[in-house]
Amino acid sequence: MAGQDLDAERDAVIGALVPVVDGLVATFGPLCEVVLHDYRQPEKSVVAVAGSVTGRAVGGAMSEIGMRVLARGDEASDELNYLTRTRSGDLVKASTMVLRDSAGTVFGALCVNLDVTAVHRAQALLGGLAGLGAGTTRTPVTTFGNDIDSVVDAILDTHASHQAHNWAGLDRDRRLELFRSLDEHGVFAVRRAVEQVAARLGISRASAYSYLSQARAMADDPTSQGGHQ
Repeated sequence: MAGQDLDAERDAVIGALVPVVDGLVATFGPLCEVVLHDYRQPEKSVVAVAGSVTGRAVGGAMSEIGMRVLARGDEASDELNYLTRTRSGDLVKASTMVLRDSAGTVFGALCVNLDVTAVHRAQALLGGLAGLGAGTTRTPVTTFGNDIDSVVDAILDTHASHQAHNWAGLDRDRRLELFRSLDEHGVFAVRRAVEQVAARLGISRASAYSYLSQARAMADDPTSQGGHQ
């Protein structure tokens, strides 16, 4: 199928799902949010939204979950019924369902988010009354924002918190691992992300591109030694 035909097909799928967004929220109520993403414009992927669990608006950015899907490309699969937290601490049960065209290309996603904070608190209260200990599972935090730069910054902050040293204190292997991990999270699928990462790390854009290239080469061939520092 020609590119123009595929684009028309994708537009038709997006258009058909817009009323579904409102319908799902009308069914599940105010604790539900449904977000429709078009990954052809990743920096402003939200094309329809109903509900207000994560505070997104039309024209807003994808979350790091969406960036991860984007990084996996056509190998991406649905992520269903997972728990995450917003940066404000609300507990969210979510599902991300990828959208494919007839050629199998992933071009968007339909995301359903349920605020289950109150349910979780009630469960903890009932567990306490019943003498059951609190679980120790740590729920990951996801950054939801209308600005893609803030999402990229949040991912960088998370990686920084896991590093015992600043950039200057990292050896070559750890530097490459940082870029490999950021790439796996889909950070570099976003326009201007390399420049943003370079600025945060205090290195030149050329150095950032070099580390990214080496990290990708090593991911393709683990025996590769990449370039110099």
